[in-house]
Amino acid sequence: MGVDVPEELVEACRHREDGAFDDLVRLTHRPVYTLIARIVGDPEEAADVTQEAYVRVWRGLKRFRGDASFSTWLYRVATNTALSHIKRRSREGIPTDPVTMPDRPVDDSSQVQADADVVERAMRKLPADARAVLVLKEMYGWTCEEIGREMGATEGAIKVRLFRARRRLADELATQGVVVPIKNRKSS
Repeated sequence: MGVDVPEELVEACRHREDGAFDDLVRLTHRPVYTLIARIVGDPEEAADVTQEAYVRVWRGLKRFRGDASFSTWLYRVATNTALSHIKRRSREGIPTDPVTMPDRPVDDSSQVQADADVVERAMRKLPADARAVLVLKEMYGWTCEEIGREMGATEGAIKVRLFRARRRLADELATQGVVVPIKNRKSS
C-alpha cells in the first residue's frame, strides 16, 4: 500500500534539511489521510489526527531505524495515532453519532460510486474499534497478529472482533437492501 518514499528524502528529513519534511508531507498526505479517515470515520477529525500523526513522525524521525520501509513505518505511526484518538474519544465521550456526519455526494452516473458510498455509510455506523479492525484487515491487508500488536490485543481477540465487525457490517448493509453472505466456519 501507499507511496514509495525515496531514501534520500527520508535522510534529508532526518537531517532536518530545509523543505524536506514539507516534501515528505506533500508526497504522503493523501494516503495517510485516507487511512486515518477510514479508521476515525469523520473527515474533520481525520484532518486533525493526520496533523497529529505528522507531528509524531517529525519527532520520531531520528529514531526511525529502517528495519521496515519508511512507508510501512509512516502508516504504523498514522494507524497508532488514529487508534489513540479513538481511545481518547471514547474516554472523553466525544459524540460520534454517525447521523450527524455528512454523507459524501453520490455521483448518479456511476454505480460503482453509489456502491462505495453505501459501504462507506455502513462503515461509519460501526463502532470505531470494529471499523479500525475492518479497515486494517480488509483495506490494508494487515494480519490479525499485526492488528493485535497495534491495538494491544491477542490475535484470537482480533479474529473475534473481525468476525463480529464483518457481521455488523453485513447487518448494516442488509438494512440498505444489500445482501452480503457471511461464511459459516462451523464444520459439517
